Amino acid sequence: MAQGDDTSPVLPDGFRFRTADEAGPEAAVRAHLDAWAPSTYTTESYQGVRQTAGYRGDLHLLVEAPDGTMASSTIMWLDEANRTAEFEPVGTHPDYRRLGLARATLLHGMHLARAAGATQMTVACLGAPGHPQARGLYYSVGFREFTRDAPLIKTRTEGPVGQGK
Repeated sequence: MAQGDDTSPVLPDGFRFRTADEAGPEAAVRAHLDAWAPSTYTTESYQGVRQTAGYRGDLHLLVEAPDGTMASSTIMWLDEANRTAEFEPVGTHPDYRRLGLARATLLHGMHLARAAGATQMTVACLGAPGHPQARGLYYSVGFREFTRDAPLIKTRTEGPVGQGK
């Protein structure tokens, strides 16, 4: 959990922050598909996200590259009652990784979340050994581990549910 980093977000020359409200559904979906390929995410899936309680298009951040590609994105889920914001998901197009775009997006998002009343920020992270870059990114902007989910696995049983062997 991070309390926020006072560092100003810095984008490379020619890149700019956008919101999903500004860029539109196609850009938001494309950013997701590019960051998490392969993905089955669609415009219809995104419409479902937009209907989710707590979704705000002004807190769905994108970074637009000079060529118009939505190079990085995150959705911030603001919980006004608890004064928290969760960043989930956070991703960057493979051709634009290691340029500081996700870091800048998180820092920019923290500023927006604080302006919206959040005092605490969280991020869901697949920080297992297979994802050290994600964990390093989140640590670099002030997040610290405060919980670790344990995967639940159900073994296959034969017969109707509840009558396993």
